[in-house]
Amino acid sequence: MTNYLDFEKPLAEIEGKAEELRAMARQNEEMDVSDEAAALDRKASEMLDELYQSLTPWRKCQVARHPDRPHCEDYINALFTEYTSLAGDRNFADDHAVMGGLARFNDQPVMVIGQEKGNDTKSRIERNFGMARPEGYRKAIRLMEMADKFNIPIVTLVDTPGAYPGKGAEERGQSEAIARSTEKCLQVGVPVISVIIGEGGSGGAVALATANKLAMLEHSVYSVITPEGCASILWKDSNKMREAAEALRLTAADLMQLGVVDRSITEPVGGAHRHRALAIEAVGKAIGEMLSEVKGMSRDEIIGARRKKFMGMGSKGLAA
Repeated sequence: MTNYLDFEKPLAEIEGKAEELRAMARQNEEMDVSDEAAALDRKASEMLDELYQSLTPWRKCQVARHPDRPHCEDYINALFTEYTSLAGDRNFADDHAVMGGLARFNDQPVMVIGQEKGNDTKSRIERNFGMARPEGYRKAIRLMEMADKFNIPIVTLVDTPGAYPGKGAEERGQSEAIARSTEKCLQVGVPVISVIIGEGGSGGAVALATANKLAMLEHSVYSVITPEGCASILWKDSNKMREAAEALRLTAADLMQLGVVDRSITEPVGGAHRHRALAIEAVGKAIGEMLSEVKGMSRDEIIGARRKKFMGMGSKGLAA
């Protein structure tokens, strides 16, 4: 069953009518509705193209949060082989919002780390909707240190609305854990390749996205705060999230122009949730290309290039 977003309701009506015709034809073999159904399919395809050619920043936020969008575990299962999960921060607990371990990408050993939101009620609760606690970031730090020790590239898959803001997380040093994870990304002498596959929210995303090469899926978002949170702070009204999304410049196109992101990965028409295999394949191709771009660099060159990249942020604007 297709889950439609608010702005896709007209599309849902057309595709629903086409399916109703086909259902009637299945019940009555003498009924021929192929021409009518095909016409509706063409109309739906044209509407889908039109909708996704001009998505507003807020609509991109909705697409980035779509429940059927491929998540970290989907990418790991499809793109990586010999994946061996590594758990726990060796201090407090294992945070299921962050998953990671040793794997092979195109037969090359890598350390893959990502935030997993879950795909049904049970798994979403277990994964805390992708919102990591301090032990999740400390687990990421441990895996990055291991990758650095054995000279293995790090691939991170970012998909979180932000770090978990609960009382227990704050008591256990949430901000310190995020800061140390960000610091570790800058310190390691191996390439760090990051892809924002859905939401890149706040420091919770930066802690894994401080990379040599950073890519975003076309309809993913990356921002210091969610549009709802921004609207609540600036206007004391979370319903102004559309205006906040415009102001935050959180889309891949804007962030490419600002020099924050290195590449935008084109999604299939209708978003990654409509054509999961194609979206995953595109991400795999981008990861391969980014790994090739840093191949052969020395540890000093890797650290220097990463530092130069982040020190240069802010030098580019959105002015034509």
